[in-house]
Amino acid sequence: MTDQATMRVVTQHSLGEPDVLVVAEHPRPEPRTNEVLVRVRAASVNPTDWKHRGNGGFLGKPPFVLGWDLSGVVEAVGIGVARFAPGDEVFGMLSYPFGHGAHADYVAAPASWFAPKPASLDHVQAAALPLVSLTAWQALVEYADVRPGQRVLIHAAAGGVGHVAVQIAKARGAYVIGTASTGKHDFLRELGADEAIDYREVDVAEAVGDIDVVLDTIGGETSLRSLRTLRPGGIVVSILPVGSDDFFREADDLGVRAIRMLVDSSRHDLVSVTDLVEQGALRATVSEVFPLEQAAEAHRRGETGRTTGKMVLTTD
Repeated sequence: MTDQATMRVVTQHSLGEPDVLVVAEHPRPEPRTNEVLVRVRAASVNPTDWKHRGNGGFLGKPPFVLGWDLSGVVEAVGIGVARFAPGDEVFGMLSYPFGHGAHADYVAAPASWFAPKPASLDHVQAAALPLVSLTAWQALVEYADVRPGQRVLIHAAAGGVGHVAVQIAKARGAYVIGTASTGKHDFLRELGADEAIDYREVDVAEAVGDIDVVLDTIGGETSLRSLRTLRPGGIVVSILPVGSDDFFREADDLGVRAIRMLVDSSRHDLVSVTDLVEQGALRATVSEVFPLEQAAEAHRRGETGRTTGKMVLTTD
């Protein structure tokens, strides 16, 4: 940054490969009524970032600044904000999908999208949590109501949402089965998974059954085939919001339930996540950390599909 009126952002002016991402200077925002201005210390990178970079997704045509979850320090508060004060450490998720903009030095956003940063986490660890933990919490707790003793199948269980979902399901007392390549099975067991299945070697729909809850992080044919693993009355919650209506028709035919969802910003749910963190039941695994200027490299790594856990950008 050259002065207090400007800030760095990672932006793009066209859709395409990671090289379209550039660091530029934008005006620093001011908090409006009921908003906080947060000095971003760390912001995570998620699959939705590189998907939007490549095809525009919900955002359409650039220019835009990506990034949805972050951890930082309150710099200033707008009129009406009583919950936070300058100097408070906070973490949170900007409203998905249109609240994007976390890959920057500052964000101004409603105070209701933030919660106090868990004291036991640094900013990098905290930034890795909001989007994936809110997604997993809302899928497993709010929609599926996972209960002790239930059998839960989590697809791509070593990924961002998946590895957090394993921990949340275990904290709810579930028996957890995760899919991942064989090389990541030890990681899943460290998280608490009871079984690990290599989706490349076996047909998951044939290998498991009597499942109460499936968390589908892949979509497409995986959504459909997951329905066949369920016991009567079971549920597949897909975090891929669009797809064939065959998903719902097949669920009706089988006597099971099917839901597609998008994550919501929620202070209440962030507080629930924080409780798990402070109990020692939940941590995000951060595989790599990049400075803001290397956002393109983070996208390249992420698109390989081989990342375990999360990647995070830092602004310092």
